[in-house]
Amino acid sequence: MTARSIGAPGLRLRNPVLVTGGAGFIGCNLANRLAEQGEDVLVLDALLRPGVDANLAWLRARHPRKISVLIADVRDQAAMEAAVRDASAVFHLAAQVAVTTSLVDPCDDFSTNLQGTLLVLDAIRRQGRPVPVLFASTNKVYGDLADVPLRLENEAYMPCDAAIRAHGVAEDRPLAFHTPYGCSKGAADQYVLDWARSYGVPTAVFRMSCIYGPHQMGTEDQGWVAHFLISAMRGEHITIFGDGCQVRDVLHVDDAVDAYVAAWQRIEQVSGHAFNLGGGPQNAVSLRQVLMLIGEHLGRRPQVEHAAWRAGDQRYYVSDTRRAAHALGLGPPRRWHDGIIGLARWLAAERVLVEEAAP
Repeated sequence: MTARSIGAPGLRLRNPVLVTGGAGFIGCNLANRLAEQGEDVLVLDALLRPGVDANLAWLRARHPRKISVLIADVRDQAAMEAAVRDASAVFHLAAQVAVTTSLVDPCDDFSTNLQGTLLVLDAIRRQGRPVPVLFASTNKVYGDLADVPLRLENEAYMPCDAAIRAHGVAEDRPLAFHTPYGCSKGAADQYVLDWARSYGVPTAVFRMSCIYGPHQMGTEDQGWVAHFLISAMRGEHITIFGDGCQVRDVLHVDDAVDAYVAAWQRIEQVSGHAFNLGGGPQNAVSLRQVLMLIGEHLGRRPQVEHAAWRAGDQRYYVSDTRRAAHALGLGPPRRWHDGIIGLARWLAAERVLVEEAAP
């Protein structure tokens, strides 16, 4: 792919904040927040995922003088060097995001997630100045957590260990990369942290759980909360891999953006650290419980069919968010009931997105 820039005629941003993957779900919400706070933002995106064109159009319409766009792949070394040349900070969100896709094409997953991240980091190293880097990692770095004893309660797997039950999985959990996706993101996670040690680049890593909210074009492979809503609203079948009792801590995208912005503001204090980022125990919910809420909101039960468990799937993952909350001064996250109903209303208001988002 040949890199190309688009933007308002004559628009030249000085020392912009670079958001790789900035037309994606989390990226566009982050870019919007930064622009609202007065920052000039350079969005870099390859525009490969369905629906991101609409996100980019939304961003440019809202911030015609604050948003510039570079259409490029993070594996394009020349494009990355150009993108970071004047950057005041880099939020690196561009990635191959699906475990299933990584199993089908592990080489592409590797080159996007690991090689692409290394090119971002090396372009910054070559600058010879301490450009902050905030990286989107994943809870998959902890593996399938098969050693955590669970019991089934009210259609949800819950840990037997009292500490994990009360607080979730902490950052001192040993890393265990499962699936090509887990390996590529986990290795990139470690490279980002090492850049702070080896080169003095101020970096921080967020090991994210399930983020949801407006502008999420969920599919069966990634973005399951939005996928469930979109499918249910269109009357389509939803495939559940496993029994549906697996538990995740869902976090609204506005709360995730709060954490990223706070980490940049406090980068000198948090550099070299990884943080779990999710909804925490108060937003721990099973797939079945989410489907029940969706059915109550729509007035009809979603159509569900079951398939075998997928490789590396965690029956339980909830983030211990205490380290992030303390270090970044974060308030309590939005409750999952309110956030999911809010996303349903946003999707209903954006009917074109609902129609286009199905895989």
